[in-house]
This record gives sequence, C-alpha cells and structure tokens, in this order.
Amino acid sequence: MAQMAVQSRFGYQAYIICTSPRSGSTLLCRLLAATGVAGRPESYFHVPTLAAWQKSLNLQTVAYEDKASALKAVFNRARSKGMGESNLFGLRLQRKSASFFFEQLEYIHSDVSGDLARFEAEFGKTCIVHLTRQDKLAQAISLIKAMQTGLWHKAPDGTELERTSEPQEPDYDRDLIRKTIEEVTHYEDAWSNWFSREGLDPYRITYDELATDPETVLADLITHLGFDGAVAKGIPLPVAKLADKVSEEWKTRYLLDEGLNDTRAK
Repeated sequence: MAQMAVQSRFGYQAYIICTSPRSGSTLLCRLLAATGVAGRPESYFHVPTLAAWQKSLNLQTVAYEDKASALKAVFNRARSKGMGESNLFGLRLQRKSASFFFEQLEYIHSDVSGDLARFEAEFGKTCIVHLTRQDKLAQAISLIKAMQTGLWHKAPDGTELERTSEPQEPDYDRDLIRKTIEEVTHYEDAWSNWFSREGLDPYRITYDELATDPETVLADLITHLGFDGAVAKGIPLPVAKLADKVSEEWKTRYLLDEGLNDTRAK
C-alpha cells in the first residue's frame, strides 16, 4: 500500500522490535512494511560481527579508515534500507544479537550514557516495542522444527518464503525441547532486565494477540507510532502459521514426559 512519506505526530524517527525467535516477528515486520509508513523492519544486525553486517548490507569490508568509519557506513546503510520510502527506521532486534549491537553503538557514541540514548544519538527519537510469545513450549517446538526441517516461513498459499537447508523430517527430542525452553526464557528475562536498566516501559504485543487479530494489532501499533491506524486496514497476511499436527503431538508428548498438565513449561 503506497503512502506519501509523512512524519510521526509524536516525533518518532525509529522503532526497535525487541523479540526472540519464533515470536511472530516476521509477520509483524512484513505487516508494518506493507503499511508504507513504518519503514522496512528487518534484522539488519542479526549475526553479531561487523563483517557479517557489512556482507548482509552489501558493503565493502576493507575500504574504511578505521572501525568507527566502518560502523558509520553500516548504520547509514541499515537506516536507508530500514526506512524504505518512509520517514521511519524500523529494526527487529533479537536478544542474542543485542549486546554486541549496543557495544558497537557505545564504540562510536562513547560520550553518551545508556543504550537507548546511544541508539537515539544515531537513529533519532525511538519507540521500543516488545514482542513476546507467552507459550514458551510452543515457541521452543516451533524453533526446533524450523532448525530441523530447514523451513522457517511460508506464504498463505503454501509457497516457501525462507528455507535454510534441504527438507528433512523433524525428530522429537525431549531434552532439546527442555533446553530450548530455557533458551527462549533466558532471552525473555534478558529483555526484561534491559528494559529495567534503561528505565523503559515498552509498547507490548504478544504472539497470541498478533496471530488472533493481526489487523487490530497493526492498527494500534501504527497509531502508537504516530500515524493513521487506518493504513492497516485490508493488508493481506504475508505469512502462514507453520504449527501443525506434529507440533501438537510434540506438545502433548512433552507435557506427559515432564508430568505437566498444561502448556506452561516450567
């Protein structure tokens, strides 16, 4: 949906979607991009190395005077890609990438105190969004299946959108599920600790809310960012759910194995 580039009425120039894998962030990012006013949010700093950032952004790796110059080039390129045709920079930030990312911001903004303040020194006034999945068992199963099968996202018509390996059958692994629950819970706790350290009360979205009523969630977020929420109306779903019979079988089996009687992994 093409829109004229307009300014946020709240003065936002950027937003960060703070999240963890399999929380619905691809759905949210693609919906936001489709509005035409909220940039093109992606994981521009996904792999925590400068060389990986340069490669993913199609930048040379040896053409800079020093590290600060290289970082500036990376941030400028990411800003351009993350804004698209809008006036708002969108960023999806996974927790496992966040510490390295903020360390690089500190490197070039050492005179500024605080992670958010340094981000704003580079990208402007920023809205913090927290996207979380409350059912950690379902999140863990989704992550394991994606890694095992190689299929991460598909379109509503069944077309594959992202595959990282040749197709293979998923294999139930009780210990791996338990370990992955601990991993995604750790990411959640780390974000909560970061919000507390930074004195932040983020705008919060849950996976269930997004999956149940994506148009309303999108409209409310667009409004919170300072734009007309009506741009969310009628945007088709860009991705399909991957949860299937296997997912439900794994959930039931794991709960029985662990002696649990509900979907809250403890």
